[in-house]
Amino acid sequence: MRRAAAIGLGVVVAGIVLLWVATPSVGDLGTRVAQLASLRQSSVLQPGEFPPLLAEALVATEDERFFQHHGIDVEGLARAALYDISNMCACQGGSTITQQLVKDVYLGGSDRGIDKLADMALALKVELHFTKQQILADYLSIIPTGYGRYGMANAACADFHRPLADLDLGQLALLAGLPQAPSAYDPLLHPGEAIARRQEVLAAMVSEGYITPSQAAAATTEAPTLPMKPGGC
Repeated sequence: MRRAAAIGLGVVVAGIVLLWVATPSVGDLGTRVAQLASLRQSSVLQPGEFPPLLAEALVATEDERFFQHHGIDVEGLARAALYDISNMCACQGGSTITQQLVKDVYLGGSDRGIDKLADMALALKVELHFTKQQILADYLSIIPTGYGRYGMANAACADFHRPLADLDLGQLALLAGLPQAPSAYDPLLHPGEAIARRQEVLAAMVSEGYITPSQAAAATTEAPTLPMKPGGC
């Protein structure tokens, strides 16, 4: 099984090299993100405009080696490939946050077939040109966060009627859990599922050392949404 997974990874690497010259330059990433944000009526975030706790919650949940890899998580990809081969399915993708960003921005949301290899090549290019904080800012600006809603700033306003900077740990953890299944975890429509997902995010943050168990326990007592307050967002 492991030998088959290694061969599969070798084929992937060869494909990425071939696609390097075939995929577009990523110098226009910021322009493309701004265009998508405009279409989706979401706010373009800049580095420093989102709470560090939100980034940590997202990384712990979606891409635990985000700050170590260079666009492709080889360890995660190998684990996903081994799992898929063992279970004879395409169950796990091993996609990083950077790959999710370029899939949305450059590939129309597709990562099937040749697009999967193009996704990896583009992710490597993005990591060479942009900082991790810029990648996170772009990702948080355009990701789906509910029924027809995009961007973490919009989610903060819809669910808590406050800007991102005013949210606490439990609220940020809830938002960080949305990207996996934004409609299913929408706290306005599915509060029970949203709370359960929040628990998973908090547990991941504890596991990665971002917060303590006592901080996670305190955050579990918070309501999944908040009433509107004067001034709003």
